[in-house]
Amino acid sequence: MKIYFVSLGCDKNLVDSEMMIAGLRKAGYQLIDEEALADVIVVNTCCFIGDAKEESINTLLAMASYKEEGCCRLLVAAGCLAQRYHKEIQEEIPEVDVIIGTTGYEALVPAIEEGLQKNGQVTEHLESIDYLPEPDVTRDSMSGGYFAYLKIAEGCNKCCTYCVIPKVRGKYRSVPMENLLAQAEHLVRNGAKELILVAQETTLYGADLYGKKSLPALLRSLSEISGLKWIRILYCYPEEITSELIDAVKTLPKVCHYLDIPIQHGADSVLRRMGRRTNRAEIIQMVQRLRRDIPDIVLRTTLITGFPGETKEEFEELKSLVQELRFDRLGVFSYSQEEDTPAAEMADQVEEEVKEERKDQIMQLQQQIAFEKSREQIGRVFEVIIEGKLLKEGVYIARTYMDAPDVDGYVFVESDWNLISGDFVEVRITGADGYDLIGEIA
Repeated sequence: MKIYFVSLGCDKNLVDSEMMIAGLRKAGYQLIDEEALADVIVVNTCCFIGDAKEESINTLLAMASYKEEGCCRLLVAAGCLAQRYHKEIQEEIPEVDVIIGTTGYEALVPAIEEGLQKNGQVTEHLESIDYLPEPDVTRDSMSGGYFAYLKIAEGCNKCCTYCVIPKVRGKYRSVPMENLLAQAEHLVRNGAKELILVAQETTLYGADLYGKKSLPALLRSLSEISGLKWIRILYCYPEEITSELIDAVKTLPKVCHYLDIPIQHGADSVLRRMGRRTNRAEIIQMVQRLRRDIPDIVLRTTLITGFPGETKEEFEELKSLVQELRFDRLGVFSYSQEEDTPAAEMADQVEEEVKEERKDQIMQLQQQIAFEKSREQIGRVFEVIIEGKLLKEGVYIARTYMDAPDVDGYVFVESDWNLISGDFVEVRITGADGYDLIGEIA
């Protein structure tokens, strides 16, 4: 049986896809890259915001066409959209034969076998969203590079007023440390040089299993893995960052001096409406502390513009915080009105045009900051990981510790040496081009 697999959404969803693919391969299925030749097509969907939901629906519809135009005998919808809208999928996309929820990836193989036998009747596997499947320690990375994501927890307890994750992914559940270490060792043995720790919130890791936040302990154990070069941490809620975590990032050589701390807004009134657990003063204090204790740390954040009721004055507070804190990396989303969330029912919903205009203003402001920070790197020497080569330009693509894959910038390296993807080399920065840097072998 030939399987064509589509993974949509975030890096955490990608890890789920890797788990499913590991199960399929063990069961003897063949993964192919031509959808028209596939006996079974699996789409791991996302529904975090409106754009992701639309992409998932459009992908399912596109794949459904191969039941008539190709060899497809079975179409599987998995993941967040399948969990949240399983009834609507059955009604609106009757070509879907199997529906797998967010905690059902262990059931994919038997669900496919059951679906083939049912011949047209929809097979559903919707476990409790608070169930935690045992992650397959032999799963391989689909990142396409020498990095891999390590999902250290599932679900979220924060219940921000704009977010559907707790209703789709359940409460916060940490993955046992011994499983994570086994996954990490397997990934490194198979070529990963960088592990990127992800979860809805990484900073709370272990509190439910071990009675205390255990991310520092996990970092220490991961650092002992031979062959692993970098460990990067994403999705750190600022209110949960402890002195022990700061010390671990500062002192463990393999842990990149890089933290992603989503703050979402800069006005206390908006933060309260969002259900966030920090205020403006606490955000400023944490950023200042991180930069004082780890002077070369790179900080990334994400923001939301156009949250219900956001006034011009509140938006100006957000702009002023961006100017004051000068984050090294920053992303912005315009607010997405998600049904079944408290924010969706709030008064004074902001017009789409205003949301987008404010988003553009923040990005223009951040662009100036980012470009200035890029120019400040000229003359410095960094250790970079080689990710590939642009053959026409004759330059190599690389990343420093300051850059997470797919969301941050690159270093374009000129070299007379033949460099190999996955190598770490010393590069002197000779120029800056927007968000990217230009360098040469030091």
